[in-house]
Amino acid sequence: MNIIKLDATDSTNEYLKQLISNNLLPNFTVVTANFQTNGKGQMGSSWSSEAGKNLTMSILVFDILSDSQDMFYLNMAVALSVQEVLKNFNVPNVAIKWPNDIMSGKQKLGGILIENLLKQDGTISSVIGIGLNVNQSNFENLPNATSVFNVLGKVLDLDTLLEKIATKIQYYSQNLFYLKREIFDNYHQSLFRIGLPTAFEDQFENRFMAIIKNVSLDGKLNLQLEDDSLKSFGVKEIKMLL
Repeated sequence: MNIIKLDATDSTNEYLKQLISNNLLPNFTVVTANFQTNGKGQMGSSWSSEAGKNLTMSILVFDILSDSQDMFYLNMAVALSVQEVLKNFNVPNVAIKWPNDIMSGKQKLGGILIENLLKQDGTISSVIGIGLNVNQSNFENLPNATSVFNVLGKVLDLDTLLEKIATKIQYYSQNLFYLKREIFDNYHQSLFRIGLPTAFEDQFENRFMAIIKNVSLDGKLNLQLEDDSLKSFGVKEIKMLL
């Protein structure tokens, strides 16, 4: 496994995208940094992390996706990879909050950002960014955040965690075509708040209660509203209120 370790960078995703624009890198190349000055999350949100305490990594995946319809399968596979590794470390109540937050109970352990790059020849390269709170203990002004250390009460080795997550992502990616049903089923079994009345806010700041039914293959969240009607929402159209 090709692992590039940095002391600091603005964003491991941005660094990896710059590398692949100028170099031919091996598939599943990983970039990791002790500190990110401009880490990114979903919908342009920032991701801040205490230097040397957490896992900030990006992994390159190419020659896996045959078309854009498979993109959400990769999303699900990556989220499951992180969840399964954390469960193997005995982190309790690990769930996936749509679309790609990693939770322990009602608190956020980390997040995933996948950027898919469509090349002129029609092939798709994916830059998978993962930010995971591991050994940081203080999350001032972030009441919904936690870390593996806060949950387990012990320090984990970041290199070991990185290698296990990268290996799991490689396994799922290389077998994506054969594991589609398993990935889809396991993602839903792991989905945070599925089947439970949950508070949401739409893009117009309207709040409402609904029940999560499932997630469609294009990544939309399907909700059962209070009048029993069903409605689908994209990532930018809705957020869950904890």
